[in-house]
Amino acid sequence: MIIAHDLGTTGNKASLHRTTGELLNSVTVSYETSYGPHGEAEQDPRRWYAAVVEATRALIAEVDARQVIGVVMSGQMMGAVLLDHDHQPVRPALIWADTRSTAQAERLIDAYGQDRAYPMLGHQLNPTYSLSKIMWVAEHEPAVYERVRHFCLAKDFVVHQLTGRLVTDRSDASSTNAYDQQSGRWSQELITLAGIDPAIFPEIVDSTEVVGTLTTSAAEELGLHHSVQVVIGGGDGPIAAAGVGVTSAASPAYAYLGSSSWVSLASAEPIHDPQRRSMTFDHVVPGHYVPTATMVAGGASVEWAAEVFDPDGGSTARVAALLDGVDRVRAAADGLYFLPHLMGERSPYWNPMASGGFLGVQRQHDRAQLLRAVLEGVAFNLRTNLQAFTEAGHRIDQVDAIGGGAASDAWLQIMADIWGISVRRRSIVADGNSLGAAITGLVGLGHLDFSAAAGLSRVTAEFTPDHGRHEDYAERHAIFLDAYRALEGWSAGRHGGRR
Repeated sequence: MIIAHDLGTTGNKASLHRTTGELLNSVTVSYETSYGPHGEAEQDPRRWYAAVVEATRALIAEVDARQVIGVVMSGQMMGAVLLDHDHQPVRPALIWADTRSTAQAERLIDAYGQDRAYPMLGHQLNPTYSLSKIMWVAEHEPAVYERVRHFCLAKDFVVHQLTGRLVTDRSDASSTNAYDQQSGRWSQELITLAGIDPAIFPEIVDSTEVVGTLTTSAAEELGLHHSVQVVIGGGDGPIAAAGVGVTSAASPAYAYLGSSSWVSLASAEPIHDPQRRSMTFDHVVPGHYVPTATMVAGGASVEWAAEVFDPDGGSTARVAALLDGVDRVRAAADGLYFLPHLMGERSPYWNPMASGGFLGVQRQHDRAQLLRAVLEGVAFNLRTNLQAFTEAGHRIDQVDAIGGGAASDAWLQIMADIWGISVRRRSIVADGNSLGAAITGLVGLGHLDFSAAAGLSRVTAEFTPDHGRHEDYAERHAIFLDAYRALEGWSAGRHGGRR
């Protein structure tokens, strides 16, 4: 058996698999995020490792732990974990949602230029990425930064705790704004321009690399044998692509509906959008890429609405109950819209100052209509992101949906109607990332190849668009886009004009 861990925003989703890839069991261990003013979003890296230990012990409680031969990691991308000489965190990690480094990112843009950076990085220079976050710590916490000797991503810290070796993989490296996608190496020029010592950046390996075996102390903490091999794995976006079977250019597109949400596909080459709405990660499949358009608060918008409308709830079942009935009301068709930019926005606007909000609210609108507006708002934004690929000449006839939000029939139907294409639910929904990690690990251990990925889950439901609703939504989408443009200046103004 193999154990896969996916370090998400709200917790570690861990799963136990046979070496054939079959899912045996899964468990989630939650941890906290500290949100503060000016875009602060931090987590304690030690809590990630504690969650891995707790989840591992829960998974092996009723099986023969001696049959576990491997551990593999997936993790949230774009963060900054800063370590001292002893590889211990010098401060909490700045996670992907942290946007305090806007000024630092702007200086990089002024000095290097987006037109030059985008084709090299596959991404725009932006404060959601790691490089400007490191700059922010250096400038705002100089005493802390003096202790920094190493930088890594979330999964890399845990892998070091497991094996004693600090490396990263290409998929996560491509999420830092410091990785030259053309050469497959760190961009020494850009890192130096940022005022950062390139020596703090880890070695880059393939996602299928066996980093080592468990240290004696890690084996004891996890309850596993020290001979268990650890595969580095990858960032959660490319890992999710593997989990849904998107491993080659012939694979369908997919949508991930988690806290952040995205639409993505696989390609043999990076895809560079002339409007720079999308970005391209390295895939966990060696030699392949994952063009992606990611919004910051997809599922997080639904979670926020659930917390506001039912502050005593919070369970998955309660969120599902809140969404019950949204398919029987109208929102955009009744002039009610929601802009889902609760933590700034990446695709398609790349504006860390973007704000969310309800527009067109009238006295007759009730909770169900407000919730439907949230679902429609996320789907509208993802439609804009899909257009970045279709306008580049990529035909997308259907999208496979995974992530916790894919469990909602109402939401998938809304997406089908707004996008005008078939949306399919896979049998692996919430476990898509950990399945992708398991596949990557099993490839690394020599038990599978990536071509087997598509057969490890199946389509369980398909939602086809209603032509009339799609035509109406096309008109509403234009109004949705106009609402963002109308409020863009106001969003910048509330931050003192910062962009």
